[in-house]
Amino acid sequence: MKFEEILGQSEIKEKLIQSYMNNRVSHSYLFFGTAGSGKLGLAIAFAQYLSCTNKQENDSCGQCPSCKKYEKLIHPDLHFVFPVITEAGKKKISDAFISEWREMILSDVYVSYNEWMQNLGSQNKQGLISVDESAEIIRKLSLKSFESEYKIMIIWLPEKMHVSCANKLLKILEEPPHNTIFILVSDERESVLPTILSRTQAVKILGIDDDIMEKHIIDKYNLSAQEAKDIVRISNGSYVEAKQQILANEENKFNLKQFIHFMRLTYSRNIAEALTWAEDMAKIGREPQKSFLKYSSILIRENFVYNFNDNNIYYLTKEEEEFARNFARFLNSENVNSIAKIFDDAHYGIERNGAAKIIFTDIAFLVMRVIRK
Repeated sequence: MKFEEILGQSEIKEKLIQSYMNNRVSHSYLFFGTAGSGKLGLAIAFAQYLSCTNKQENDSCGQCPSCKKYEKLIHPDLHFVFPVITEAGKKKISDAFISEWREMILSDVYVSYNEWMQNLGSQNKQGLISVDESAEIIRKLSLKSFESEYKIMIIWLPEKMHVSCANKLLKILEEPPHNTIFILVSDERESVLPTILSRTQAVKILGIDDDIMEKHIIDKYNLSAQEAKDIVRISNGSYVEAKQQILANEENKFNLKQFIHFMRLTYSRNIAEALTWAEDMAKIGREPQKSFLKYSSILIRENFVYNFNDNNIYYLTKEEEEFARNFARFLNSENVNSIAKIFDDAHYGIERNGAAKIIFTDIAFLVMRVIRK
């Protein structure tokens, strides 16, 4: 993976390259910042650059044998550690899941912890970097490098590291073997053990610039300029969040349409339409029902905040804002919490397999009672 494949972050890329040029490469780094800012990609690109045998002015060459192996994440001097789950027949170490890891990262380096857990089929199991991993790390790094000048250990999400594992790594982190580099990549620096933090050079990775993100998602996902602008605004510099917003875009269009219809029929107290709407919503399936109720609860709160006329404190797409111009004034301190709670309680009921038709009929009549307060 080359630096040019990582969105934005030109200042960080330049600093990393200059650290090599000036012979000031640290033996241990902590890349930290918001999930989706490109930290993991930067770590891999930096590792590839350090191992490249034909370095260019601003990037690795992408053509030498070392770079070719990095393209497939199979370079023998590149090692990964990441949270894993307990699975029958597999050791609880990263190498047991390395095929799944490579497949995911080669598909998209902008990944979240939740995506990785889903990829492993965790079924609500929590991922962990176990104490068994420490012995593997020490064993690997005690060997001489195979091909490269450097041995590089990338630890993704050190905040998921078991305390016993972290304690066993303190010495090697502080005094690693010659030309051994640790790059820890964290979404939650405050959750990393202080003893680990004190042994690393912190590198803060800011969110991706809006203009760069906007151009990229327009080109990649064939979005309109307005759609891209809305997604970028909500994503706060996180490409992981942007992808989720894009995937949710169609779902949100349906949810907004239903929300507008629901609010109009409840405000007009159209009982016949409310009963028909409840029947229709009962047929769409539990996951779409939960999505609608969660969306509605959020939109109620955002519309209330819209009344303060400060676009820095609410997050609405263009279509949502057009509706808010007329609807938001009906929300006030007397009714907003009650309406939001109605949707939250309904979500809880659907989540626990309550009768959908009864739940949606109930929320229609409950909102009718409070919407005009």
